[in-house]
Amino acid sequence: MKEIFPPRPPAGLPHRRLCLAADVEQYSRLDTRTQSAVQSELVRLLDEAAELTGLDRAAWTRQPQGDLEFAVLPEATPEDAVLGPFVHHLAVRLGDRNARPAAQRVRLRMAVDTGVVADAALGYAGPAPVAVARYVNAPQLKAVLTTLTAADLAVIVSDRLYQDVVRSGRRDLDPAQYVRAHVRVKEFGGYGWIRVPGQAPDDVRSAVAEALKPSPDAGAPSRTTLSQHVHQGAAVGRDVVGGLNVGLPVPPPSAGSGPAR
Repeated sequence: MKEIFPPRPPAGLPHRRLCLAADVEQYSRLDTRTQSAVQSELVRLLDEAAELTGLDRAAWTRQPQGDLEFAVLPEATPEDAVLGPFVHHLAVRLGDRNARPAAQRVRLRMAVDTGVVADAALGYAGPAPVAVARYVNAPQLKAVLTTLTAADLAVIVSDRLYQDVVRSGRRDLDPAQYVRAHVRVKEFGGYGWIRVPGQAPDDVRSAVAEALKPSPDAGAPSRTTLSQHVHQGAAVGRDVVGGLNVGLPVPPPSAGSGPAR
């Protein structure tokens, strides 16, 4: 009897993969020579952390973007190994590197998600690549590194990974070390979970809360300048932001008149 195999999926078909982005904090403040050196350091640190974890970096599909590396990992990659040992080794290697005398300090934000990924003309398409790009730029993740000055690495994972992997009791993963944050970047909105190796969750939680505080001027009423003229018995005014106001003409205040009470 002839054995029948299921049809092979066509090339380029969307599939579920683990996506990762590592971004250098405050990279734009560095001069050109230092930027070049930091890029090389980022690649080396990721290579070393992967090797120590037993992950094959050569099998990662990588998309360098200057101060950031975006990568799609092979389908067989164990998610708990990335969230646990890989993050641990990266934090240790980063700390060792920054402890060197006269070394330019490198601090990283990292985001991890899993979901649909498809090859595209300029790289990748799908929810997971977009989510990772938004998570790594989350205001809460940036605030954590700003507030916790001793930290070298801040990691955010998607709610999907947290629920499916972190909370499942996998080895090297402690749910209590993660702090939930509602991320809104551009058109993206969703929950992520932030972990900062070597930092107490309560300190991370305080830093996340600090990022949510409105700026002092956020609640102040806006003051707009009106440009008004009378057209067919109605006052037509346009403010500085383009709003149109139509109503009765507003007479100029009489000379010597005080403020209305």
